[in-house]
Amino acid sequence: MVNKTIKAYVRYMDTTSRAIGKVVMFFIIGMMGVLIFDTVSRTIFNYPHIWTVEFSQFIMAAYYLLGGCYSLLIGGHVRMDLLYHRWSAKQRAIWDLITVPFLMFYLGILIDGAIKAIRYALEFNQVSYSSWAPPMAPIKIIMSIGILLMLLQVISEFFKDMARARGEEIK
Repeated sequence: MVNKTIKAYVRYMDTTSRAIGKVVMFFIIGMMGVLIFDTVSRTIFNYPHIWTVEFSQFIMAAYYLLGGCYSLLIGGHVRMDLLYHRWSAKQRAIWDLITVPFLMFYLGILIDGAIKAIRYALEFNQVSYSSWAPPMAPIKIIMSIGILLMLLQVISEFFKDMARARGEEIK
């Protein structure tokens, strides 16, 4: 029998990841808008901007890092599945239980590095080395939030795999 607290956590985290994914998917449209603006401004009006390409890179970084938790929720991450897709749900859950600690460790290292990078960016007022020179702290904070959300969703998936390995489901 799965603990009520674990069920609540899984439901909350899955709902949060789903909501974030539905918002973050529109970042691509924003990025395309910035790039179209730059293209029109540069080619039609002969007025290039120094900020558009870097800003679109920031949007893209936010998109893929904030969207990571949603991608994990829907099973959208790339996996090497020579055998995995042939296994039963229980066998896949057992294999995931073996491998997910490595992912948790990796995400933990990333979070540690992200926190250090945020501290550095705030302490030294770090800016990008481009001619636009935007502050780096905001994008580093957004990226750190994305990594944290991914770790929280990995924990949710871990609980679902534990239940699946025992023949139960958490909905």
